[in-house]
Amino acid sequence: MNLVVVSNRVTRGNVNEPMTGGLAAALLPVVEKSGAIWVGSSGRVRDGAQKEPFAEIEALGAGALAMLDLPAAHYGGYYEGFANSALWPALHSRADLIRASQEDYLSYREVNAFMARALLRFKKPDSAFWIQDYHFLALGAELRDLGVTQPIGFFLHTPWPARTVIEGVPHHRELIKSVLACDLIGFQTKDDCENFLEYLSSSLGLGIEDGVVTSGHGRSRIAVFPIGIDPEKFARQAAKAVSHPDVSRLRRSLNGEKLAIGVDRLDYSKGLVNRVNAFDRMWTLQPALARTVTLLQIATPSRGAIEAYGNLQGELAQLVSDVNGRHGEVDWTPIRYLNKGFSQTVLAGLFRTAQVGVVTPLHDGMNLVAKEYVAAQNPADPGVLVLSKFAGAADELDMALLVNPHDIDGMARTIAVALAMPLHERRMRWESMMARLRSHTIQQWFAEFVDALQDTQINRGAAMRPVTTEPPTVWPLRSVNAGARYH
Repeated sequence: MNLVVVSNRVTRGNVNEPMTGGLAAALLPVVEKSGAIWVGSSGRVRDGAQKEPFAEIEALGAGALAMLDLPAAHYGGYYEGFANSALWPALHSRADLIRASQEDYLSYREVNAFMARALLRFKKPDSAFWIQDYHFLALGAELRDLGVTQPIGFFLHTPWPARTVIEGVPHHRELIKSVLACDLIGFQTKDDCENFLEYLSSSLGLGIEDGVVTSGHGRSRIAVFPIGIDPEKFARQAAKAVSHPDVSRLRRSLNGEKLAIGVDRLDYSKGLVNRVNAFDRMWTLQPALARTVTLLQIATPSRGAIEAYGNLQGELAQLVSDVNGRHGEVDWTPIRYLNKGFSQTVLAGLFRTAQVGVVTPLHDGMNLVAKEYVAAQNPADPGVLVLSKFAGAADELDMALLVNPHDIDGMARTIAVALAMPLHERRMRWESMMARLRSHTIQQWFAEFVDALQDTQINRGAAMRPVTTEPPTVWPLRSVNAGARYH
């Protein structure tokens, strides 16, 4: 099949450029090798009618990257409005932060319909469409309305909450019925999958048998596909990156102190305030740890126009200042707090340098930072991962030190345990976690979903050819003129 992958965010794959999200970083290597077409936003908007929305189509390894300008009139309502002020808080079980207007919802639907029309450019008899994440819950139904009968898959990178939370989203029934236009719907964890199935049964009254639901769109399979990374590639990158100038400067600046590291988008789901409070509590309870460990917290700003994010940025900056003022010395800063992104190369080196990785979200679909931290470690002297039990990664990385991010004292004690852990235990825990990462890589995740999508469609009676790793040849690898027509 000719696979078309669709997401809001895409990346060109320069490891020396700042990475803006786990989804883009995860998809990049498999798109490059699989020959898939990766379609997403260019990051620009355009006014007026667009006969040709694609700003650029370019080669990406064996595959291609197709970027389109989204409609200016609806982008704000779609992205900052419904996607990130209604869906994102709901999916992370923050019903108190849900904000949505009718206009935002209509804009969300307009952008989903716009993307569906654009995707017709890549519709061929052997095409299959794989939709990524909450930005495009309605896209499957929009494609079906345009006559697409080819296989459609959907994968959610975030958690799926309890039924009572998702029912707080305006138009939730209409949206979830739209998702059921997809042949295969994938989730990160068993809990996410079970929450979704419970909604289908209780709220929509649909029958479910062996993970297959029958709706007005036909039969859809619901399954779990936990996403992975390429651990060997990341390990090689980390070993090489320790000599990077940024990493070398950090190492020299530590003066014998141990380093703990957190790397997150500046988002209320990441538990950043609780994390800083835990370090504050640790230094208060165990003053002997002062000057022995520094936290490097990288928090990349995002969605700053949304009130909840702006409030968080101010709160966190003030909290870090207070903690540093309380515990710092003239020659020691307890928390080094950076509001900027770093390239994957630099991050790999920073992870390898840190004796403790602190990944403590309040709720996360998977959290690939946890897996990257493990993969980056020096096998002879690995660091310790402190991981929230509410991250999807905790299902696999059960040899991390698991914490409840709402228990500040408990986190403080666990971080202190991580700092004091003997080498033989660190090695034992790291080897176990690394084996898990090697047993389910990003390449296996990609292949398993595509194979399942193919099987699901075959079971519905539609024959499909096997997935090919050859580059697709149905479109030119060139910039697209604004006046060109779909073909």
